[in-house]
Amino acid sequence: RQATDLYFSRFDGMAVTTEDFICCMEEICGLDLGQFRRWYTQAGTPRLAVKRHYDAKAQQYHLLFKQDCPPTPGQPDKQPFVIPVTTALLNAKGQHMPMRMAGESSIQTTRVLQVTEAEQAFVFVNVGEEPVPSLLREFSAPVRLQVDYSREELMFLLSHDSDPVSRWDAGQQLALQVMGDCMEQRRKGLPLELDQRLVVAWEKILRSALDEPAVDKAMIASLLLLPSEAYMAELAEVVEVDIVHDVREFVRRQLARQLRLLLGDIYHANTSSAAYEYSSSEVARRSLQNTALNYLMTLEDPVWFNAAWLQFANATNMTDESAALRALVNNPCAANATLRAELLNDFYQKWKHESLVVEQWLALQCAAPVRDNLAQVQALLTHEAYDGRNPNKIRSVVGAFCNSNAVGFHALDGSGYRFLADQVISLNLSNPQIASRQLTPLTRWRKYDQQRQLLMKTELLRIRAEADLSPDVFEVISKSLHE
Repeated sequence: RQATDLYFSRFDGMAVTTEDFICCMEEICGLDLGQFRRWYTQAGTPRLAVKRHYDAKAQQYHLLFKQDCPPTPGQPDKQPFVIPVTTALLNAKGQHMPMRMAGESSIQTTRVLQVTEAEQAFVFVNVGEEPVPSLLREFSAPVRLQVDYSREELMFLLSHDSDPVSRWDAGQQLALQVMGDCMEQRRKGLPLELDQRLVVAWEKILRSALDEPAVDKAMIASLLLLPSEAYMAELAEVVEVDIVHDVREFVRRQLARQLRLLLGDIYHANTSSAAYEYSSSEVARRSLQNTALNYLMTLEDPVWFNAAWLQFANATNMTDESAALRALVNNPCAANATLRAELLNDFYQKWKHESLVVEQWLALQCAAPVRDNLAQVQALLTHEAYDGRNPNKIRSVVGAFCNSNAVGFHALDGSGYRFLADQVISLNLSNPQIASRQLTPLTRWRKYDQQRQLLMKTELLRIRAEADLSPDVFEVISKSLHE
């Protein structure tokens, strides 16, 4: 508090920098924050790998942290960051164990470990049983954490950890491991088989939403979400667009099929005809209801098509109305084609005088993670709602398709790349700033397989060859193609 008081008294009414704030902290607290400044001077996201060892005889538990940060342009070598890792050790019942460091007398149940070296070990003593560590609680540092958890340990954390962030991350890591297995099966041409441990974990989450009156429904809704295709692509050295999409859809549909009764109970238990209310509990209820509906729509069951229609027709708020529509659009099939078209038209006719809602309507269709919807996207360019001079409309159609529908944009025939290049060329003279910003998906060509790399580079070169190319677009393309 004294440091912030000094900061405000010294700089009130002045233009200041982050450095001014840090200097006040150093002055009052007597700290040297030189290493902390690396968060501002070194680019990239640090990776933090953790290894564990339990010595039952000595009753000691060892945590070994190893940090590194990938090279970035102009910074091939990075120095260690200060990484605060909020930590707890959980026993077999999910309870916090007392934590005492070797050479110290204080005992805590949660502790912040300051990782300041490239490799650093922490030793806890008087540890009566091998614990499961809960790390980076409350997202104590913006790093990529790598821990050699078994799937049983991840299921344990997902069920027992009291920290929402660690619990959510355990679910994400479990899902990633399971989907990783399915991706390997797909590469080998084998039938896809879902590890039933993921089903068991999701079943426990669903049952807790029904059996525990005080459960945080917003948290449950978050736990039920699988890692996105975009996040899976970010983790990959080379993005396997079709495999990522197909595997994620397979897992989503398998979970829905095997847990359909519980998901149906969740949906009905959280459906309400009461007047609209904006409160945290109601927001959470709607979130859980609509998460369940999105899973159920993959069953291609007329019962759930009808449930979506009723939710759409009776909705007293935009959240439920748009969620019902999105569930149909994101899970298209021949059986719901007529209903999907009717509700899209009804939504537009109802809201066409609200520009922001129309932009949402456009983006919802273009961002749907489905194959072969480029023709629909192109048709929207001629719709009365679209205005090629309006940046928000451009982002809602061109941006939504190219940034959010990976399996559509990255079609192996290169049609998505040609579409974006055509749009950039068209926008180059009328709005070069928007044109340059729409280019981003093509500039990531190095992340993809050789066939897609060639197709993406071909379109970048075609744009660069245009006469009267704006400086904005030229700069983006030149940086992207620079070897």
